[in-house]
Amino acid sequence: MSKPACAQFQKKPGNMPTVAVIGGGPVGLFSVFTCGMLGFKSIVFDRLSKLGGQCNLYPDKPIYDIPAYPKIYAGELMDRLEEQVVPFHPDVRLNRLISKIEKCGKIFRITDDQGEITQADAIIIAAGIGAFSHKKPPLPGIEAFENKNIFYSVTDKNKFSGKRVMIAGGGDSAADWILELATIAKRVSVVHRRDNFRCHPVSGDRILALHQAGKIDLFIPYQLEKIVGDKNMTDIQLKNIQDESVQTVPCDYLLPFFGLSADLSPLKSLGFEFHKNTILVNPENMMTSEVGIFAIGDVAHYPGKLKLIMNGFGEASTCAYGIRKFLFPDQNFHFEYSTNSGVMELQ
Repeated sequence: MSKPACAQFQKKPGNMPTVAVIGGGPVGLFSVFTCGMLGFKSIVFDRLSKLGGQCNLYPDKPIYDIPAYPKIYAGELMDRLEEQVVPFHPDVRLNRLISKIEKCGKIFRITDDQGEITQADAIIIAAGIGAFSHKKPPLPGIEAFENKNIFYSVTDKNKFSGKRVMIAGGGDSAADWILELATIAKRVSVVHRRDNFRCHPVSGDRILALHQAGKIDLFIPYQLEKIVGDKNMTDIQLKNIQDESVQTVPCDYLLPFFGLSADLSPLKSLGFEFHKNTILVNPENMMTSEVGIFAIGDVAHYPGKLKLIMNGFGEASTCAYGIRKFLFPDQNFHFEYSTNSGVMELQ
C-alpha cells in the first residue's frame, strides 16, 4: 500500500475516531451500529444506489435464521437495520466505488471513483461477494423480455399473483421463491438440470411434497431452450437433458436463479492477503493482513467460517472491539452490555 504526502490528512486533536465502512449490506450496516456504540463515527461507501447489498435484489425474500424473527423479509431487515443506526448519524455515500486506499501515518486516505478523498482512522470491508451481476441463461433474444417477462430478482411478489411462473435453478434463492410463490401464483413450474436440489434439505423436501400434492410442476432434468412469443412471452420450450425431447410449457414470467457473478478485482489491487475470492482475517479481531483494515461478512475468511448473516453480525461486534483496541492499544476499557450503557447519540 503506497504512502503519499500526508501532512494535510493528519487527525485533528479531539476529533472522534472515524471508521470507513466499504459495503452497505446488512453486515456493513450493523457494523455502523457496533462502532457507534463504542463512540466511532462511520462513513459508509456502497457502489449501489441504495443500501442493502444483495437484500436489494431480493427484498421480498424470506429469511428464517435471524434471532427473534421466525421469518423476516430481506427488505424489512434492512429497514430495521437502517432504523437502528439513526442515533449514530452515519455519512452514507452511495454510487461510490473505492479506487485507492493509502496509509498516511496513522490515517487512511481513501479515494473513490468520483475523485473525492476521505480520511479515516480505520477501515471495515463488508463488500459481501463484491460487485455482482446475475448469471443469465443462454436464451436467444432474452434481452427483449428482460424486466418485462423475465426477472433475475423479485422486488414485488404480488406481480406474480394469479400468473403462470417458471422458476429455473436449484439453489436456495430458487427454492425460497418456489415455496413463496406456490401460495399466490396460478401455477409454478420448476426447471432444474439435476435430480438433486442444491438448496437446504428441508426446502428441497418441501418442494417435493408440493409436487407430490400436485401444487407445482417439476421438470427434471431439463434446461431452458427457447422463449416463445413476439412482444410478450407466452411459453418456454424446455429440453430434456437425457433424451433431448422438447416440451413447451405456458409461462407468463420466467425467474432464472443461476447465481451471481462476483467481482472483487477493485479490492484485489489493494494488497490484501486473499483466500480464493475472500480476504484472510484474524478471527480474534477481524483484521486483514493490512494493519488497521478489517473485513467482515462474506468477504472475510478464517478457519471454520460460516457465511451466514447472523455470523456476520457477530463479526461486526468483534471487529468494532478490535478497532477500539487498535486505536487505543494502551487504554483499558470496561466492557458494558447495551442494557447498561444504552444507545447514546453521536453528534
